[in-house]
Amino acid sequence: MTMSPSTRGRIGALTLHSRYDSREITAPARRGFFAKFEREVDPEGVLPPDERLRRASLAQRAYMLRLAAKSAEARRHDPKKR
Repeated sequence: MTMSPSTRGRIGALTLHSRYDSREITAPARRGFFAKFEREVDPEGVLPPDERLRRASLAQRAYMLRLAAKSAEARRHDPKKR
C-alpha cells in the first residue's frame, strides 16, 4: 500500500511528538524568532539585557497583532472562510 507524502509526513510528525516534548523540539526555532525582534529593537546591541527583552517582547506582540489583523481582513474578503 502506498501512502501519500502528506500522510507519511503526518505519521512522522505524530511519531516525533509522541517521543519528545513539543516545546523542546521547537525551542531553537522560537529562540531564533525572538532573536529577530531583539535585533530589530537593538541593532547595535547597546541596550541593557532586561530593556532589550522588554522592547523585543513588545515588538513581538505588535507583530502578532498586525498578523491577526491581516488574517481577519483576509477572512472578511473571502466568502469561503466565513
